[in-house]
Amino acid sequence: MQVDGDGGGDGDGGGEGAARAAAQRVLDACRAQGSTLAIAETDTGGLLLASLTALPGCSAVVLGGVVPYHDDLKQVLLGIDPSLLAQHGAVSAAVATAMAAGVRRLAGATMGLATTGIAGPGGATPAKPVGLAYVAAVSASAVRVREHRWHGDRAHNRAASAQAALELVLELLENG
Repeated sequence: MQVDGDGGGDGDGGGEGAARAAAQRVLDACRAQGSTLAIAETDTGGLLLASLTALPGCSAVVLGGVVPYHDDLKQVLLGIDPSLLAQHGAVSAAVATAMAAGVRRLAGATMGLATTGIAGPGGATPAKPVGLAYVAAVSASAVRVREHRWHGDRAHNRAASAQAALELVLELLENG
């Protein structure tokens, strides 16, 4: 598993146009490689899946997604071990990775993509501030997870996490 640093600060990757372009690149790369994608997201609340399904031809790539906000759903739908949640918390690299692996398995996709974080304005602790987010991408042969610390309001933090997830899956597609 590769865990990277904070992945940048407060940018959202250029806004809506950049997000649409990144989503299109993900769909194009998946189609070119014959890959399918399943998504599990919490802090983005469906925004990531919506960015992909807004584009024509997405059904050839996107198998589906879940928004398991509550830990019980993470366990039931994605097979997340309760001890993993207890040890690391829902907002962690370990849980993001388990979510991506779980949704990949659930959907039978070649790749799983997950987001988890604290979009704000509430929900923070001293150890896990508002803006802390993890994105993970998992395939049969690779795992990538990245930590980010966004510095915006709730809408900004959600959009930034969705954009970061698209960029991470592109990296996995391009570099294996």
